[in-house]
Amino acid sequence: MLLLAETVTPFDWQRLLWTADAPPTFLFEVLFRCVVTYLMLLATLRVTGRRGVRQLSIFELSIILALGSAAGDTMFYHDTPLLPVAIVFAAVSAMYWLFNRLTEWFPRFSDWLEGTPVLLVEEGRINIKNLDNLNLTQKELFGELRQQQVEHLGQVRRAYMEATGNLSAYFYAPDSALPGLPIWPEFLEKSQHRVEAAGAHACCKCGEVQELTRGQAATCPVCEAPDWVPVCKAKREA
Repeated sequence: MLLLAETVTPFDWQRLLWTADAPPTFLFEVLFRCVVTYLMLLATLRVTGRRGVRQLSIFELSIILALGSAAGDTMFYHDTPLLPVAIVFAAVSAMYWLFNRLTEWFPRFSDWLEGTPVLLVEEGRINIKNLDNLNLTQKELFGELRQQQVEHLGQVRRAYMEATGNLSAYFYAPDSALPGLPIWPEFLEKSQHRVEAAGAHACCKCGEVQELTRGQAATCPVCEAPDWVPVCKAKREA
């Protein structure tokens, strides 16, 4: 059994609510620190502009994480002075401005810092290599597509994962959609290794479409997966 250095009284409300290291009037200083720090945080977010508030890039997210510690500590720690924190906010804002200029002047630097769009779906078929490189699962991809009212991959001409983490999809015209892999979970759960009826089937892994005969056990020529489902031919309704 561990021995405590000093006796602790459970539910000691004076200990729970306050500390002996500061007088009660320190609460007014905490209020002042919160106001000053909050104003500095608003000023810094103003520098990032509306895009920084709506959708954070990797660099912008790193700024928020860095400022979060500085802002939080300053608001209530009595031994954290305001001037060094103000310098932190000014330096972070200056770096944000500098990095934005560098991304404009040097496109390769922008690609390294924020990443580039990655093609995930092309002509109704998943690019498995790119999907794996992003550490993204098929379930996550299909979830993003379902939020854009996609029923099957044959409706998707191209889909990109943007540097911001958003999925951008371009669709075939309703009358030009191809037969494709249905992305509804209840359909994918009915995958078949040996098809039960002849006709067009889609590979459950990449979406490759093949004509299979009844009872055939085929391996996908693109990704070598063995599971298939009947294709879906529904038209997309935006």
